[in-house]
Amino acid sequence: MKIKHSLKRKLFQIIAFGYSNPYLMNFKGGKIFKGKWKQFCNPGLNCYSCPAARFACPIGALQAVNGSMNFNFSFYVIGLLLAFGTLLGRFICGWLCPFGLIQEFIHKIPSSKLKLPKIFTYIKYIILVVFVILLPILVTNYMGMGKPAFCQYICPAGTLEGGIPLLSTHPELRQTIGGLFSLKMFLLILTIIGCILIYRFFCKTLCPLGAIYGLMNKISIYHLEIDKHTCVNCGKCKNICKMEVDPVKVPNSAECIRCGECAKVCPQNAIHLGFKVRTSSISENVTVSKSKD
Repeated sequence: MKIKHSLKRKLFQIIAFGYSNPYLMNFKGGKIFKGKWKQFCNPGLNCYSCPAARFACPIGALQAVNGSMNFNFSFYVIGLLLAFGTLLGRFICGWLCPFGLIQEFIHKIPSSKLKLPKIFTYIKYIILVVFVILLPILVTNYMGMGKPAFCQYICPAGTLEGGIPLLSTHPELRQTIGGLFSLKMFLLILTIIGCILIYRFFCKTLCPLGAIYGLMNKISIYHLEIDKHTCVNCGKCKNICKMEVDPVKVPNSAECIRCGECAKVCPQNAIHLGFKVRTSSISENVTVSKSKD
């Protein structure tokens, strides 16, 4: 029996989530896995402090490097993000990101669903520049070390996956709760409400990792193509896109998470997702170049 594409993607996401978070028994004691795998970054957003997490969070690692007294590992973290982005772009968001899967499950809670005004999608770029890059470098303590500003002040994934589980199992930590944790809980609640109403609200508005991969969608080896000869501009791909992208007009949009729903709904099979360039596209380019000559 042929598996429906949306179900296939969901199964892929669940497997990726399980591989990223295999140490479920750590939740019971509130322990954080600190084995050798924590030297490596998860391609998607997944909190380092989550008791079940196998890998480090790439945004957390990037801030730790920016805010450290030496920058010995900066090339490793940045290089890894560039490698992930160049190879896959926001395919990682759509298929591999643990917090992306959580958002999709939250969105299934019955409610009225809303569309997000496009201007709000630019917030994540401001967060990337200010909280992930600038603040850890510019705001330092007496030892010259910066704070991981995004993790400390904003990240709802960290609050949900790390903060709440650790506080629930460590009474001594609950005694230190102050205004900062209240702020983060407010942002988490706001994010959950946003995800109920708007598909992948955090991805669209707040995620600095999505901002990085989004910028690389135009150059990623895994890409989306439209066969202009076959496309009949029926609009079905635009209507089904939950990220509110028009694949025909902007096939490499920074908001596209490469979920593939547009390709499956296309009646002409004019949308292609993959690593290879289609023969029809090559022929079209050759024809255009010859006509110009």
